[in-house]
Amino acid sequence: MSPPGRPKGSFRSAQRGGIPMNASTVNRWFARSWLSAGYVFLYLPIVALVLYSFNDSTVPNVWRGFTLKWYVALTNDHEMLAGLWLSLKIAFLTACGSVLLGTMAAFSLVTYRRFTGRTLFNGMVNAPLVMPEVVVGLSLLLMLVSMQRVTEVIFGVGFPERGMMTIWLGHLLIGMAYATVVIQARLQDLNPQLEEAAQDLGARPHQVFWLVTLPMIAQSLASAWLLTFTLSLDDVVLSAFLSGPGSTTMPLVIFSRAKLGLNPSVNAIATVIVCLVAIGVLAASWLIAHAERRRALEMAEAARH
Repeated sequence: MSPPGRPKGSFRSAQRGGIPMNASTVNRWFARSWLSAGYVFLYLPIVALVLYSFNDSTVPNVWRGFTLKWYVALTNDHEMLAGLWLSLKIAFLTACGSVLLGTMAAFSLVTYRRFTGRTLFNGMVNAPLVMPEVVVGLSLLLMLVSMQRVTEVIFGVGFPERGMMTIWLGHLLIGMAYATVVIQARLQDLNPQLEEAAQDLGARPHQVFWLVTLPMIAQSLASAWLLTFTLSLDDVVLSAFLSGPGSTTMPLVIFSRAKLGLNPSVNAIATVIVCLVAIGVLAASWLIAHAERRRALEMAEAARH
């Protein structure tokens, strides 16, 4: 029974935490509305880009019918295809190198709490995350020009020439910082007793890493790989500073054409990229989920025995 002098409804509201049911419903729908609006804001331009890649009109916002001629024109656009192939190669190498270097950096910061220069090393690893890419690109450009002059004086040949290798070095600098943060966060959440137990059972340090640590951080490695691949694929600033003749990436091609008015074939190449990234993300998500389920089944089986 409700206390004297208090309405029955207020007692029920107090039992539910003092918030009436209609207010909680409004708050829930309000939150869902904001979330839906955020998704629309993020993904509606991408959906529009994909739709207009099949537009028969050269005017971006005028629909004149369905066509595939822009995809056919894309097959004859050798500059765009060459830029796409170069961007994919650089992104793949950047992702692999970033995960490798990021893993070593993360292990150094997590495993060894104290060593000479640790603070400086941690700051240098995280510096590319907060430093403007214009500053990073200009610094790398000045360093590469100085290296070319020195090597030309000593060896008679300037090295390295600006091109695919220099773009890869610049992307690797940024990608390593992002990969280190992702992998370091996962390593800090691991239970150190698992590695200690493996060592007590006679496993050597490299065996502990390959058999115990690596499977537990596989998801973070995949996440870091996909993140750095995407960052490298759409980078413009560093590529503009570090590219040379014959090494124009796809973002640079699109950026240069945007000054004169974009051809609708750009929508076609963007749609291809969206499809490739979506397939990659879905495949990676399925593999990670499958590995998690298998690991859970193995742990449950081990617990039974």
